[in-house]
Amino acid sequence: MRVLVQAEPFEFDAEAQTFADGATGAGAIVTFTGLVRDLSGALEAMEIEHYPGMTERAIAAIAEEARQRWHLIDALVIHRHGRLGPSEPIMMVATAAAHRAEAFAAAEFLMDYLKSRAPFWKKEVTAEGADWVAAKEADEAALGRW
Repeated sequence: MRVLVQAEPFEFDAEAQTFADGATGAGAIVTFTGLVRDLSGALEAMEIEHYPGMTERAIAAIAEEARQRWHLIDALVIHRHGRLGPSEPIMMVATAAAHRAEAFAAAEFLMDYLKSRAPFWKKEVTAEGADWVAAKEADEAALGRW
């Protein structure tokens, strides 16, 4: 199980292949990559802050919960921080399990956690200034199903 919190971009193909190569015995591998969205059409950048050490521990704990709950063979979480532009990859989740249902459920669980509870602070930067991104009710509601 790997958890990476990094400023630099990641190579999806390389990460997915390395993950798949190590997922011995898996019947299913699910991957998801989230991108910085420009919902307003005016986004110049997304600035993401975190507390090093604390963030990795929090994500590792939830990844371990997913591993146990869905009997995962392996899990990978990559989340970027710093200044990211529109359409840049912001995060990646990969899960491997004996069966697809477990791999999909665990991946969705991890994505919901990252969206609503992982200790990141996001600021949207436009020509008019910068605003912190508030938590959305829909994101919190998504966690309720777990």
